[in-house]
Amino acid sequence: MNTSFRPGDHLAVNRVLYEHHGIYLGDGSVIHFTATSKRKEEAEIRIDSIDDFANKDRVRRVEYAECSPPEVVIDRARKCLGRDGYSLFSNNCEHFARWCKTGAQESQQIRELVGKSASVGSSAGLGVVSIGVVYATGTVAGLSGPGIMSGLASVGSTIGSGAIGGVTLLAAGPSILTTAATHVALRDDPCLPEQERSARKVGRWGTTAGSVAAGGGAVALVSAAGVPGLSAAGITSGLAAIGSSVGGGMAAGAFVVIAAPAAIGALVGWGLYRLLSRRQ
Repeated sequence: MNTSFRPGDHLAVNRVLYEHHGIYLGDGSVIHFTATSKRKEEAEIRIDSIDDFANKDRVRRVEYAECSPPEVVIDRARKCLGRDGYSLFSNNCEHFARWCKTGAQESQQIRELVGKSASVGSSAGLGVVSIGVVYATGTVAGLSGPGIMSGLASVGSTIGSGAIGGVTLLAAGPSILTTAATHVALRDDPCLPEQERSARKVGRWGTTAGSVAAGGGAVALVSAAGVPGLSAAGITSGLAAIGSSVGGGMAAGAFVVIAAPAAIGALVGWGLYRLLSRRQ
């Protein structure tokens, strides 16, 4: 096993679906939050050999631009020896290791999980809500072609536009929430190396740019998918054509056009972040 690690180093090892974290104490020992079985409620902070910590996987050092001195890191870690109270979302192995290094409990894995879940949830959830808004605000009842068009026109009228303005306005909600969730999950942290900070910055703005570009692309798709143009007939036929591609009708097309920009923005932002962060 790699003996180039220094006492006080934050170590991480890739498992199948997650990363496991610990603090290197020196002399081939690692202190970490783990369980002897798969029952997380039995987890405690204990010391194991680096070979047992690695479990035949590759161990890497987690880099910091700013952190506490090694002796402080080790002192914090040893004072926690034997503690339990494991919680995936608030007190896991990464929370422990980062707290030892910086004095702040953080878990990038959980932030990413929450950020990605919020992105998916906002695009799908607000997409459904938006269809409800279309249903409720239209002058023609129901989700028939005339009902959807009247609902979109009603929403669009709030910004002095028509049905296509309604589509654009309704799509803005999921995109804004997705962008906000990504900005929180990938927020800047001066303690991190410059490469990681740069990757996060690209991820944040990639989500914003991706959502905006996808929103414009969705409008263009509506225009091109049916009768050319953004007349009532063009929007109706465009939404119907998009909906038919996912096995639905015009309502399904409206859902796709409203929800897709947020989902695409999240895909672009997180994809760029993962690409750049893995190059470190």
